[in-house]
Amino acid sequence: MPIATPEVYNEMLDRAKAGKFAYPAINVTSSQTLHAALRGFAEAESDGIIQISTGGAEFLGGQHSKDMVTGAVALAEFAHIVAKKYGITVALHTDHCPKDKLDGYVRPLLDISAERVKAGQNPLFQSHMWDGSAETLADNLAIGQELLAKAAAAKIILEVEITPTGGEEDGVTHEINDELYTTVDDAIRTAEALGLGEKGRYLLAASFGNVHGVYKPGNVVLRPELLKDLQEGVGSKYGRAAGSQPFDFVFHGGSGSTAEEIATALENGVVKMNLDTDTQYAFTRPVADHMFKNYDGVLKVDGEVGSKKTYDPRTWGKSAEAGMAARVTEACANLRSTGTKLK
Repeated sequence: MPIATPEVYNEMLDRAKAGKFAYPAINVTSSQTLHAALRGFAEAESDGIIQISTGGAEFLGGQHSKDMVTGAVALAEFAHIVAKKYGITVALHTDHCPKDKLDGYVRPLLDISAERVKAGQNPLFQSHMWDGSAETLADNLAIGQELLAKAAAAKIILEVEITPTGGEEDGVTHEINDELYTTVDDAIRTAEALGLGEKGRYLLAASFGNVHGVYKPGNVVLRPELLKDLQEGVGSKYGRAAGSQPFDFVFHGGSGSTAEEIATALENGVVKMNLDTDTQYAFTRPVADHMFKNYDGVLKVDGEVGSKKTYDPRTWGKSAEAGMAARVTEACANLRSTGTKLK
């Protein structure tokens, strides 16, 4: 069962929550980065999440048409075939989709999965993200209600981002300032609008100072302990037992976080942590090394013929895959998912 069924995906998230670990959610943009992510999970004996952003899907759709749905569907279908060889289970997810791209990305993908489910199949993707952080919270949650109903009907989990994450991700930009912290009131309004599971399961990307990309020390102040306040505030209002954690949290902007920050987030209900910037670098760094060391082989310098063995994409591509896979394996260790794969 290389691609999680809806039931297995729910089991994965429940196991992470109970075990105080999280799944690395790795952004991919090609078949090669998909293999790198799968390899990293397999070497860590961890299940995981593969995700495709709007920009990644557009790239996957090819530069001739740049069609996001085509790119996402093609990679998902490819993943359903190749993941069988890795001995782990992964869920397929679409990352950050703002309001102006819903009709060209998430809504069509939801429709495709709805048709599959109607035909007795599993959904193509196991979860989709609605990024309404640029909207007012009222508008964000109103759209979230609509999408959650459609997702639940297609046996899909929705991820919602209710308040801004700093930095830039596929054209969605937020300043790094004091607005990057979700309040208990924000969390209560979310529970009022989306429920706590009875309307469909969702993952919550709350803000605790998160910033996309990597910044030098001192530029970003993470407060993962804030997640405990959100859990307790909502739990208290809804009569949950002390210590219960009503939300399944997502850690965005996770690249470059300290071990202590990650540990605190895990204790407070984070079950998914996104990695993109760090894995991009881990993929590209070996390629740069190869190009610098083999300058006169990858280029036909001064009328020479170069060296086919050095400019063959398979040569440097293998190093790129290995570099990214190693970073994924490291992420599994940091998030305590190493060795937790479903048997």
